[in-house]
Amino acid sequence: MNEENYNLLAGLFCDAILEVEDVQFPIHRITLFQSSLYFQALFKDRTTTGQIFHIPLVSPDILRVIIEFAYTGSVASTEDNVQELMMTADMLNIVGIIQECSHFIGEQLCPQNCVGIWQFTNICHSSELRCKAFHYIIQHFEEVVPAEEFLQLSVKELTVFIGKDELNVRIESSVFEAILRWISHIPRERERYIAKLLSKVRLGLTSKDYIMNKVIPNVLVKNHPKCRKIEDNSLLIILHKNSRRSLRSGLRNSLARPRLPNSVMLSSGGWSEGNPICEIEAYDISANLWINISDKLQHARAYHGSVFLNGYVYFLGGFDRVEYFNNVIRLDLRTHVWQEVAPMYYRRCYVSVTVLNGFIYALGGSDGIVRLNTGERYCPETNQWTLIAPMHLLRSDASCTVLHGKIYICGGFTGTECLQSSECYDPETDHWTLTSPMSTNRSGLSAAAYNNLIYVVGGCDGNSRLATAETYNSRTNTWHSLSPMLTRRSNFCLAVIQDKLYVVGGYDGSSITQMAEVYNPLTDLWSNISMPEISRSGASSCVVTGILNMADYTLARDSLPYINLHGVIDNSGDSE
Repeated sequence: MNEENYNLLAGLFCDAILEVEDVQFPIHRITLFQSSLYFQALFKDRTTTGQIFHIPLVSPDILRVIIEFAYTGSVASTEDNVQELMMTADMLNIVGIIQECSHFIGEQLCPQNCVGIWQFTNICHSSELRCKAFHYIIQHFEEVVPAEEFLQLSVKELTVFIGKDELNVRIESSVFEAILRWISHIPRERERYIAKLLSKVRLGLTSKDYIMNKVIPNVLVKNHPKCRKIEDNSLLIILHKNSRRSLRSGLRNSLARPRLPNSVMLSSGGWSEGNPICEIEAYDISANLWINISDKLQHARAYHGSVFLNGYVYFLGGFDRVEYFNNVIRLDLRTHVWQEVAPMYYRRCYVSVTVLNGFIYALGGSDGIVRLNTGERYCPETNQWTLIAPMHLLRSDASCTVLHGKIYICGGFTGTECLQSSECYDPETDHWTLTSPMSTNRSGLSAAAYNNLIYVVGGCDGNSRLATAETYNSRTNTWHSLSPMLTRRSNFCLAVIQDKLYVVGGYDGSSITQMAEVYNPLTDLWSNISMPEISRSGASSCVVTGILNMADYTLARDSLPYINLHGVIDNSGDSE
C-alpha cells in the first residue's frame, strides 16, 4: 500500500486512535499489530472500537512516520530525523525501521561523523551499523584523527582501536601522533594515560631515529617510568630486526607486530615448470611476505585477467595449453565460495582487463586463431556482457588501466609485430582515440595508473625483454622515462599499493624469474622485495582492498617469531 492509499484510508473503518502531545492518529489495529511486538502487547485483549492509546516519549512527526511504515512498508527517513526515528523504533521494537535507519546512517559514514555513529550504537543497538562504523574508523583512522569527534573517544575506546592489528595506518608514527592529539584536548585529565596508550603503539615498526628524536624528548613520555621501558624495549627490537635478516617478516612481540595491510596483491595462475597452475598467492606488504592461500583456481589457466570488484575477485579468459577460455569465474573473498558467471562473447587469452564505474572491461587478446581488437563490458547487477566499440588495432598481450574516467590500453602484439602505440576509450561516447606512442615497442608489458599518471613497465620489444619504465601524462599527451627495473621481464604481475608499484615474476628472456621488486615514485628507485614461493609467468594480478576478513589473505601474526629481549628468538613462546 502506498502513502496515498494510506491517507485515503485514514479515518475510514479505523478501530483505534494513537495520541501523542494532543495529536491524534486514527489507525487500524491489525495493521500496526503486525508491525511491532510493542503494538502487539499494547492492543492485546483490548477489543473496544475507538479506544485511544497514549504513546509516551514519541513526537507526533516520528509517530506519523512509524504509522506510515506500518501501512506502506517504506520509511521516510532524513538526516534530520533518522537518529530520533531509529531510537523510537528501538524503543517500540520495530525491526523493519531499525534496519532501514541503520542502512541509511551507514551510507552517511564519513571521517567527521563515524565516531559519533559508532557511539550512537551504544544507545540504539544495531550490530550491523556498529560493525560498519567500527570498520570504517579502523580503515580510515588517519582521516578520522583530525576530526572533532575523535577527541570525544574515551581512553578505553581509543585503546581498543589502536590495539587492533586491522588498524589501517601507512606509518606507525601516526598512531603516536594521534594519541598526543587526543591527550592535548584535555591534558590535565588525560596525561595520566600516556603509558597505557603508548604500549599500544608499535614503536618497533618505526625507526631508531624517530624514537630518539620524537618519542623520547616528548615531555609526557620523558616523565613516565613505564614509557621509558617501552622506549628501551622498542629500541632493542629494532636493533635485533636490523641485525637479523630472517626477521624481515616481523615479530609477534606487541611492540613490533605488523598491522594487517588494508590492501594485498593477489597473483593467480600462470605458467610454472612448463604447465599452467591453479595456485593463488597473496603479497602481504606489511610483513613483506608471500602467502599461498587455500583458495585455488578450479581450472589451471595462464594469460588470463583478474579484477577485484564489490568483494569478489573475477578471473576472465586465459589458456590451459589446450583450450582458450571465454568463461568467467569469481571468488567471494568473504565466504571463499566460487561461482561461474556469464561468459564473454569471445574467447580471450592474453586479455587486458580493468574496472571502470562498476563495470568490468575485457579488451583484445587472442581466441586461439586470430588476435582481437574487440572489447566488451560486464555488468554484475544483470550478469550480462555487452560489446563496446572495437579498438583501432589488434591488441593481444597488451595492458590497460583507468585514469580520469577513461580506459587506456598500451602496447600488445598484432600477430606480426609488437606495438608502440596506445589508445584511450571514453565510455560516455563509446569511442577510441589513439594517443601518442610509447618510447619503445612493448608486448607482455604491465600498466597501472597512479597520481594522475599512467606507468608502463617492462615487456618485450620483439627482440629482447625490457627493464625500462615510463609514464604517460594524459593532459600533455607525452611520455617520460623512469629508472629501469632491476630485472628485465615480460608477462609479469604489477600492482599499486600504498603509493608504490610492486612487480613480480614473468619471463626474463631465458627463464621464468622469481624476483620481485618495488618502485618508489618519490625517489624514482627500484628495490628488491621478498620473492614468492612459486616462479611463474603469464599470471594475473589484482589488488584486494578493504575487506573485513583481510586476515584470511595475510600472514598469521601469531605465527611470527617472538624475541624475549635478551637476544633469543622463540618461535613457540607466548608474546609479552
